[in-house]
Amino acid sequence: MNAPTSQASPQASPARIRVFDTTLRDGEQSPGCSMTPPQKVVMARALAELGADIIETGFPASSQSDRDAMALIGKELREPVLAVLSRCLPADIDISLRALEAAARPRLHLFLSTSPLHREHKLRMSRQQVLDRVAESVAYAKRHIEDIEFSTEDGTRTEEDFLHEVVAAAIAAGATTINVPDTVGFTTPEEIRSLFRGLIARVPGADKVVFSAHCHNDLGLAVANTLAAIEGGARQVECTINGIGERAGNCALEEIVMALKVRGAFFEADTGVDTRRLVPTSQLLQRLIGMPVQRNKAVVGSNAFAHESGIHQHGMLRHRGTYEIMHPQDVGWADTQMVLGRHSGRAAVEQRLRALGYYLEETELELVFADFKALCEQQRVVTDSDLQTLMHGAGDGDGDGYRLASLTLSDLGQRASATVELSDPDGRRVAETAEGDGPVDALFAALAAATGVQLSLESYQVHSVGLGADARGEASLSVRHGDTEYEGTGTSRDIIEASALAWLDVANRLLRQRRGTASEQLATA
Repeated sequence: MNAPTSQASPQASPARIRVFDTTLRDGEQSPGCSMTPPQKVVMARALAELGADIIETGFPASSQSDRDAMALIGKELREPVLAVLSRCLPADIDISLRALEAAARPRLHLFLSTSPLHREHKLRMSRQQVLDRVAESVAYAKRHIEDIEFSTEDGTRTEEDFLHEVVAAAIAAGATTINVPDTVGFTTPEEIRSLFRGLIARVPGADKVVFSAHCHNDLGLAVANTLAAIEGGARQVECTINGIGERAGNCALEEIVMALKVRGAFFEADTGVDTRRLVPTSQLLQRLIGMPVQRNKAVVGSNAFAHESGIHQHGMLRHRGTYEIMHPQDVGWADTQMVLGRHSGRAAVEQRLRALGYYLEETELELVFADFKALCEQQRVVTDSDLQTLMHGAGDGDGDGYRLASLTLSDLGQRASATVELSDPDGRRVAETAEGDGPVDALFAALAAATGVQLSLESYQVHSVGLGADARGEASLSVRHGDTEYEGTGTSRDIIEASALAWLDVANRLLRQRRGTASEQLATA
């Protein structure tokens, strides 16, 4: 790899990298990620707003659903190039061409395996038969459509001389984009960099096409390999939101885009993506397919801009650049999170108390911090509500919001029923019953009825905390109230109870805000 440079050459403008998003095709065909045509339209709309140059909508010959999705997306989206995947078979090509009729800017994406393993065991074709099929298929498609991308499936495990022959044949027949996929995530950065350099330097007509990289993540190298391909001359990258895809997934769009943005001086390349849309687009996909990303996922994971370590928090309070190389707002997060937990120090606790309106003397802070540390031995995260309880003490005259007294769940067959009994801020009991599509849905509906707080659920996760007999369930959720998104957590030995506590965590915070606003209005009246 080239040595890092402090800044890009003033004579050279950054190379424009095309983003080919295949969330709706390669991503959607992975286990657990299927989408209906209407869901694909919603996702395609978000990808267009994000700034994807090419959106691959599906594999029309494989299903009616993919054909329907392409028709719906083609009618609505007129700016991005819309692509569909097709095998090198006349019947498949014809189906794909019909599916593309609604697209303003259509692209046909043809593919054929080229590696010896695939030729022998999958295709049962010789080298010459593969070459002939590529030339015939691209030429046949070229009579009907101008924009043709050809992919050498399992290209990184193909003999170098044969790969050059196949690419040359595709270019001669009319392909405008050449994609060399690392189909099984086998290659390394040095290998793929050299591969692209060789193709661009030695294949006839290479200067007339755009070279593309499509890397899978079986060894966790998809993003690294894609960056190396760019160094080798690739000017299109194929990726998916959240890195979803076959097996271990694809190159994650949010990671490749931000790598080029943050290290622009090194790579001298950039995309047209609106990075502020990365987190909202990631969260949309999570809701559509019901597959959350891990907390430590780069860029879009909930811990990507969260700090709990006291050393890190102290550094962040002094200067953001000590531990963050990106601004959270640049990728769509509201702000950095200073998570208060067992590893947090006094500086972070004091800063959070000040944000809540508490200004303590040194001796007072010492006492509160000691109580904070004791609480951290009982629960993983300390919320604003917990800090306020530490300040006022349980049973404060103003109350600490609604408290859960009991809950009961009933199975109604297709639906579920939940009954909750709460103690309100004044100590009175209130009970409500509600039905829902499942126990959690019914529980949240009952809590909304009991508190009068309406929350729109954005995401919901449960985790196990600890091991064995001491294990507890932790529920975390993200909800929307008005135009603002809130996160809540709850911990209990019972996961349903933990879910109720997470919901009440947010509801009580909103109710305290209302009381605070009302008090300010009375004071100024």
